Amino acid sequence: MKFPGPLKHLVFAFVIALVLYVSFYRAIEHRRTRNGPWQVAFTNALGAPALIINEPKLAISNVTIRFPGRPPSSSNSFIVFDPPQPVPFDVPFGQCVFMDTTFQPGTVVFTNFGHEIQLLPRVLTIDKVEQPWQSGTTIDLRP
Repeated sequence: MKFPGPLKHLVFAFVIALVLYVSFYRAIEHRRTRNGPWQVAFTNALGAPALIINEPKLAISNVTIRFPGRPPSSSNSFIVFDPPQPVPFDVPFGQCVFMDTTFQPGTVVFTNFGHEIQLLPRVLTIDKVEQPWQSGTTIDLRP
């Protein structure tokens, strides 16, 4: 069966557009998610509430932020900041007030016990003061 001239060109253009769309979509999605999301454990460390931050693709592991002088948390939870959700939303002993995970890991901002903690791929900021990422470190935030 032969297609008439204009229909053949239309089908050919549609197939090319579909192949390009699928290819570009997959490339953009790979670029967007290749580093993976922030992984934050809300737990207790040495009798104080603590955040344990990990981001394996950026070689960030076990960065602990403790809140000594505060009552221990009654529950432990682990949150992977992958699907975006409306902010603010509650997290254990605080709130997530900003979350942009369009290109992962993205930016996540918490307020915990009056402190603002911002997770950026480049740097960690605590109360608007930059601190370089150093795996395995523990930071104590006093009231």
